[in-house]
Amino acid sequence: MIRNRRTFFRHIAAALVIAAASGASPARADSGFQNWINDFYATAAKNGISRETYRQAFAGVTTPDPTVIEKANHQPEFEHKIWEYIDSRVNPYTKRIGQEMAARHARTLAAIERHFGVDGSVLLAIWSMESNYGAILEKDDRLHYVPRALATLAYADPKRAKFARTQLIAALKILQRGDVAPRDLTGSWAGAMGHTQFIPTSYLLYAVDADGNGHRDIWNSVPDALATAANLLKKNGWRTGETWGYEVVPPANAAKYAGQTKTIGQWAALGFVRPGGKGFRNPGMRAELKLPSGGNGPGFLMTRNFFVIKRYNASDSYALGVGLLADQIAGYSGMHQRWPRPAGSLDISEKFELQSRLKELGYYSGEVDGNFGSGSRAAIQAFQAQNGLAPDGEPNQHLLRALRK
Repeated sequence: MIRNRRTFFRHIAAALVIAAASGASPARADSGFQNWINDFYATAAKNGISRETYRQAFAGVTTPDPTVIEKANHQPEFEHKIWEYIDSRVNPYTKRIGQEMAARHARTLAAIERHFGVDGSVLLAIWSMESNYGAILEKDDRLHYVPRALATLAYADPKRAKFARTQLIAALKILQRGDVAPRDLTGSWAGAMGHTQFIPTSYLLYAVDADGNGHRDIWNSVPDALATAANLLKKNGWRTGETWGYEVVPPANAAKYAGQTKTIGQWAALGFVRPGGKGFRNPGMRAELKLPSGGNGPGFLMTRNFFVIKRYNASDSYALGVGLLADQIAGYSGMHQRWPRPAGSLDISEKFELQSRLKELGYYSGEVDGNFGSGSRAAIQAFQAQNGLAPDGEPNQHLLRALRK
């Protein structure tokens, strides 16, 4: 409830100014959201944000971003099975593009490695995981205007409101310093920005001008984005020359050790071995046992660098994806063991084969990337309908066998 006439007219005036800037009529605007924006300026001002910066940041913003809350409630790191998550991010496509980018940016990566001590393959894997090597920055439907997205979370998502308010202040500081024009301040639903998807507070802490042009720009400068990622890892304890972890074959009693930390040598004595009989490089290194799919799947001994990667994203699935993809970009082999997938499902090589066969037969015209979106499923349904199969659009072993025939 508005308690006095002065506050009432202040709210109305703010709504009219914002609506006029956007060309929208006040009747179509969200008055509650506009009131929140108006009231939040007092907090912004206490943090050194000028009224002009604030006006520029919210010019034309009259309603919450309608997709932000929906995306906030559906995060793949925490919803998908581990093999689904890894398949979509660590596969022949992401490996091939990563190696192409390694060649294209070889001088930049070498300079960053010398300065920060972080492997270029790890930075490329982060770049892939965060923005598909920058490809999502070219897709308007994947981008959000950061002040609007963060204001939406602060206004409509009690669980993330404190985070959003903090990030919004940081985003406004970025604007006020002139690092980016308001129209270019785009990012994810949670405010993660640029090629390497830094939230605003992390940008303020770690952003680097690696290309030497006088300002930090993770939206348009690949050197700045990769160096900023390297700076984050270094300042959070990255150990140069050490691995992120090892894939291991768990013994029958492995589940009781999950989450424990021992030296590599102690794990070896308990029966944990590397696939193919490979040895461990540093028996004295400490590592934590992770069993991402339970005791009947592959195991991993995670070293210090794995947990440093988690400072980028707190999900185990994310950090594992970065490590596995980095190894493949660097020329090492992929995982040796199979995930305990449901009967009839496809592994990543089979997913690529299925898409390739659909393309060869003329049913599919998209990218062969192992991801089954609407285009792939429509192609599957078309093949099924023309070959006497139930047109459910599902990729599985039965479908692959039919395609092989």
